[in-house]
Amino acid sequence: MSTHSYAHERKTLIVILLTLLTMTAEIAVGYLSHSMALLADGYHMGTHALALGLTYIAYILIRKFAGSPRFPHGTEKIGTLTAYTSSLFLGFTGLWIMWEAVHRLLRPVPIQFNEAILVACIGLAVNAGCILVMETGHAHEQKHTDYNFKAAYYHILADALTSILAIVALVIGKYVGWTCLDALIGLLGGVLIVKWAGKLLKDTVAVLIDMKAAPQAAK
Repeated sequence: MSTHSYAHERKTLIVILLTLLTMTAEIAVGYLSHSMALLADGYHMGTHALALGLTYIAYILIRKFAGSPRFPHGTEKIGTLTAYTSSLFLGFTGLWIMWEAVHRLLRPVPIQFNEAILVACIGLAVNAGCILVMETGHAHEQKHTDYNFKAAYYHILADALTSILAIVALVIGKYVGWTCLDALIGLLGGVLIVKWAGKLLKDTVAVLIDMKAAPQAAK
């Protein structure tokens, strides 16, 4: 296992711990304050913690079976398989956001703006910290593709994106009265997340089935 993979493993563990800490706090306060916004965001962070946990387990397996005769071609595809699974989680998250956004457009519900903005700001702060932890690893990944780490990075980036879009929509909705903007921006965020998931899914499938790049047509 390379030095960079060890670094990615450590960074992933830090992000998991931050996510779990925030998730636990939001769910606990949500129950105590009867806040559905806090509860929803807490459980949403739980799904990302699960995906990040798969990433971390993959690094452990890669390290454990490195050099094993059971993996004569190496263990790197364990990480790619995990990234493939995470891309499905990411895609379903995006589709769920799109579904909820359309549902809210058709059947608007009252929005507790102050609570929702607070939750979105908490989520953004945590995700910004996680992105800072993972950023150096992501820069290295651009040159030496580690799809396992890339999947984890995309999950955090997707969460940060939805938080930013939510804050913009909620602030405008609160002060201008455009409540439908919350659902519209949610729909946009869902589309972008599905697009990221599709790209990651395509890349990981190509690696898993050893698909070669299509030859370029002669000019």
